[in-house]
Amino acid sequence: MALTRMTAEEAAKLIKHGDSVGFSGFTHAGCPKAVPRALAALAEEEHAAGREFKIGMFTGASTGDSIDGALARAKAVSFRTPYQTTGDMRGAINAGEVQYFDLHLSTLAQDLRYGFYGPVDVAIIEACDVTEDGQIVPTVGVGISPTVCRLAKKVIVELNSWHPRELRGMHDLTQLQDPPMRVDTGITAVRDRVGADHIHVDPAKIVVVEVNEPNEGSGFAPVDEVTRKIGENVAAFFVAEMKAGRIPESFLPIQSGVGNIANAVLAALADCPAIPDLEVYTEVIQDAVIDMLESGRVKFASGSSLTVSNPTMDRIYAKLPFFKERVMLRPTEYSNNPEIVRRLGIIAMNTALEADIFGNVNSTNVMGSKIMNGVGGSGDFTRAAYLSIFLTPSTAKGGKISAFVPMVSHTDHNEHDVKVMISEYGVADLRGKSPRQRAETIIENCVHPDYRPLLRKYLESGAKGQTPVNLDTAFAFHKAFIATGDMMNADLR
Repeated sequence: MALTRMTAEEAAKLIKHGDSVGFSGFTHAGCPKAVPRALAALAEEEHAAGREFKIGMFTGASTGDSIDGALARAKAVSFRTPYQTTGDMRGAINAGEVQYFDLHLSTLAQDLRYGFYGPVDVAIIEACDVTEDGQIVPTVGVGISPTVCRLAKKVIVELNSWHPRELRGMHDLTQLQDPPMRVDTGITAVRDRVGADHIHVDPAKIVVVEVNEPNEGSGFAPVDEVTRKIGENVAAFFVAEMKAGRIPESFLPIQSGVGNIANAVLAALADCPAIPDLEVYTEVIQDAVIDMLESGRVKFASGSSLTVSNPTMDRIYAKLPFFKERVMLRPTEYSNNPEIVRRLGIIAMNTALEADIFGNVNSTNVMGSKIMNGVGGSGDFTRAAYLSIFLTPSTAKGGKISAFVPMVSHTDHNEHDVKVMISEYGVADLRGKSPRQRAETIIENCVHPDYRPLLRKYLESGAKGQTPVNLDTAFAFHKAFIATGDMMNADLR
């Protein structure tokens, strides 16, 4: 029996108002495009006819504009989890039009299987191949695909010929067992393979939509003076740790968040001859990792997605056999699994939106209330890491915002989990330090010089006790920015 084939518009009509939809991909990588756009157009038609049409959304992480952007603009989303980066979706969430709950990425697939968030009605999966007996081969982003394919009543496969079928073999696809039958993950080394090269689905559930569309990703900003210095500080810290015997000479696997800072840090590690060739166990494999694989500086990379620019994707496809030997793509519940992070001794590097002088980190909410993107996988790695490092430029908006404040306006990672803080000014090693010592170390080593006097003044005004907090002025920086547009105007009287 042949698989059912439809147009994107026909497939979109299989989705009804009130359905919960699971999408493949992780970042823009591996995300379907044609069916979500058709779904957005269908929602607009329904609204124009006076009928309600909204869906719930489960994704691996952020997506491209064809999912989050198109559906947000069409006002077609009732709730969304777990992570997003698109301006239109962010605006809808902060306006209260979309109910959003943030979530550690490693937990979503198992939470769906546990039934915490209700049923998954439809899965929409981008694939480079699908066979008549129901073998689906994802493209370059996995995320929660195995679980939503298992749970959904209908699986719409966007068979995207822009991606070669020869991607088969790059994936390691499986799911954790549910308690009380769960055993260990089976991964004791970065290269270990524990799953299949495809997702198997009952062919009766599958609808195929044939497309040819490139990824929606763009490149990262070039390294500037601030990000270059952050990268150099990271490399120098690692070299010192190796000399002290706290990082083995063979080094340890690294994880880095996505973005310009992460790319700059990876470039600095590649340029540092004292750091040996290394392995990567992360969620997002981006352009700098591809460069390091080609140069031999990275020996093997495991992640949930190839989140690279399209020119870099062209390079990968031109040398696909080379990369298939050195890259593995896994579901998020494996790529971000804290058990594996702890076992492999991963060095985790993530970006802080803001941090306070005691080492608490806000990754998600601007001024405490407006979501930026979400916690993503940073929490999955931070608590379980061998070394948890947070990176941030010391200031933003031309110096009017300090990344280091008396008290964070929202806490995603508390001081118990944050071991090292690094800015362009230096490294604050927080291990084994009391709250006051942590504050002194951060102020001296990471804070912009213009803000150091203000933060020292705040620290000295704090209450007697273990953590010298001054509740009267703890949010003085945030209040000053809201009132005047400049944290330098903070009133610490």
